[in-house]
This record gives sequence, C-alpha cells and structure tokens, in this order.
Amino acid sequence: MLILGASGFLGGALYKELHRYYDTYGTYHTGKIYSDNRHFIHFDVTQDSIYEVLNQVRPTLVISALRGDFEGQVEAHEDLCDFAQRTGIFVIYLSSANVFDAFTNYPSYELDKTLSESKYGKLKIRCENFFLNFLPEEHYAIIRLPMVFGVNSPRIRQIKNAVLLQEQVEVFPHLIMNTTTDRKLGQQIHYIINRKCFGIFHLGSNDLIHHQEFINEIIAKLDLKIKPQFKLVYTSNFDRYLAVLPKDNKLPGHLSITNEEVVAESQVY
Repeated sequence: MLILGASGFLGGALYKELHRYYDTYGTYHTGKIYSDNRHFIHFDVTQDSIYEVLNQVRPTLVISALRGDFEGQVEAHEDLCDFAQRTGIFVIYLSSANVFDAFTNYPSYELDKTLSESKYGKLKIRCENFFLNFLPEEHYAIIRLPMVFGVNSPRIRQIKNAVLLQEQVEVFPHLIMNTTTDRKLGQQIHYIINRKCFGIFHLGSNDLIHHQEFINEIIAKLDLKIKPQFKLVYTSNFDRYLAVLPKDNKLPGHLSITNEEVVAESQVY
C-alpha cells in the first residue's frame, strides 16, 4: 500500500491507522523525521515523476492525500490513473465537498452532478474525472470530505491560536455544512479497504450545522478563558449548503459520526 501525501494531516492519520495492518509506504515533501524512515519516500509534486515512486513500491493499492501545486497534482493523478489502467491496482482518492460549491440550495449526494466555482473545487473535479472516466468502478473509491477537524487538525490549531492572540476568527453565518474527524476517516477508509468497497463515498457527519454555531461550540470546548472576536463573512443573503451526505453508498452505523462528536473529539489537550 502507498499513501501519497503521508506527511500531511489526513495522509498522516491514514498512515497511523493502516500501517500496523498492511505493508504501508508513504510519500513526504518536507520533514527531516521522514528521511531516515525506509517506509517514507521523498516526492515533490512540482518536480518529481509519480511513476518513479510507483515503480519503486509496486503497490496494489494507492491512497492519494496529495496537496500542493495544482498543476503538479493534476499531472500526478493523470499519471496515477495511467499506472492503474495498466496494472489493475486499486486507487482511493480523497476529494472534497467543494466539487459541489456551485450548488448552494441543498446538500449533495454521491451521484449528484459536480460543479464548482472555486479553483480548489475545479481541481478536485478534474482529478476525480481521471478515475471516473478511465478506470472500471471496482478499481477506485472517491472519498468526498467536508471540513475535517480533530485534536491535531490545522483548523483547530488555527482557531485556538487566533483566540489566544485575540485575532478575528472567520465565521460564515449563512453556511450550512457537515464535518468529520481525521480519526473517523481513518476507520472508514480501513473498512472500505477491508471490505473491498468501491465507488463514490460521502464521508461527512450525518447531521448538518451552521458554520458559526459549530465554531462557537469548538471554541467553548477549547475553554480558553478568552472572549473570541469574530469576523462575519457573508457570501450570500441566504443560507447556502456545502455538505456531503450518503444515500447510495452508506457505511455501517458504527462508522457514522455527528457534529457533536466531532466537537468532542477536537478538544486540544
């Protein structure tokens, strides 16, 4: 197994969950702690060819949690798709709710048409389409994620630092969303691999919440004893949805999560 982007937040969570059960390798871009680990391979998405890593590891399964330069990501995923076509490996691609950010009136389900107005959403659609258009469905899992939190998540650290430094925390009062944690994602991906599931998965909490309410609950849970300052960002005059919910490809109940549980699991110790 190979995890592309294993030194990042999500890739690292997946490596932590899976490496005890599978012969797992990962790529890293920066970080000296990885250079002496034979299971980690340096990969720069702007300069290196993904073929070199794939030919070195010869994985039967690749999980992509790659970040970085957008054009570099596109080329890497196009090459990954080509490699998968030729070798028959299974690919798990971490995508985003942003593939639906042009649709604002309702939550999105697995088979809904994708359409994005953001550069990030358009990137994710482009990469998704490599696998959707050129691989048999049983050879891929596309994982669409909402905002991901958790104890060591960049979002939680950012919120905590902003409050402590008495800087403004951005909230979107009209945004209705769902969330998840890195730990729950690890469990869900583990299940998908174990049970040989395939297709498109929406792995967000099974309930929805306004962004402002969620951030308020996170800050209350952090218990920082400092009154937070908010910057209210209105992108529309009405409520808008950016949420991914499952309808056709549901995982078992024990793998679901609620926003309340996400808040509880995101407490910084």
